[in-house]
Amino acid sequence: MGTENEAVQVQQQPAPIASKFPFTFWEATVASTVLLGFLFGFAAVYLTLPDSDYSFLKLPRTLQDLQLLRDNLENYTSDYTAQVLVGYCVVYIFMQTFMIPGTVFMSLLAGALFGVFKGVALVVFTATSGASSCYFLSKMIGRPLLSSLWPDKLKFFQNQVARRRKGLLNYMLFLRLTPTLPNTFINFASPIVDVPYHIFFLGTVIGLIPAAYITVRAGLALGELESVGDLYDFNSIATLFLIGVVSVTPTLMSKSES
Repeated sequence: MGTENEAVQVQQQPAPIASKFPFTFWEATVASTVLLGFLFGFAAVYLTLPDSDYSFLKLPRTLQDLQLLRDNLENYTSDYTAQVLVGYCVVYIFMQTFMIPGTVFMSLLAGALFGVFKGVALVVFTATSGASSCYFLSKMIGRPLLSSLWPDKLKFFQNQVARRRKGLLNYMLFLRLTPTLPNTFINFASPIVDVPYHIFFLGTVIGLIPAAYITVRAGLALGELESVGDLYDFNSIATLFLIGVVSVTPTLMSKSES
């Protein structure tokens, strides 16, 4: 009897509570190192600029913030081009890496400061670099976050990737060109669902060009924009969706033939 009672007591003992912090010490160290690296890069740019009032330097959250930032940075772009470029790249890549909203304002700023051709090249470079940084960071520490924050969306993405292994590049292009899934989620979830990096990279570089062109071009007439919604009118959305459908058509045709 004594042995049975002890067994019952052992079974009734509550399970240990799991730690609320989802990362190991090593994973947290890696994430902290990446964050400090970005902060160091931004500080280096800040310290090489001349003494002045830089209270205008903040992440734009509205078009008014963006116009104020544009007006002030125009004075430095010609004389301190390298610092402005490096600072822009550090901020954009940082935002992409840690999924901070507002990169659309940074894309508009690229058009306002550097024009369409240079602006598109800069946005595609920084967006792809930030997406890649997010990809590799997620590969180390992303699974617990995704599983707890977006379990249903992760399951959907995983099933779609598994079904489209033979035409995965076309599918990734389709995702980049259409609002099927948010870009931040694609960046963070791709390594978890086993999207190879070379497919992820090509899909990002190529797929971001049309939207980058639309946004950067709009930055040339920044003062005429009344809201971010003005960026994507019906024609722009229809064009992006049409390109997305064309990109995924070879995969659909191969499936029908098989």
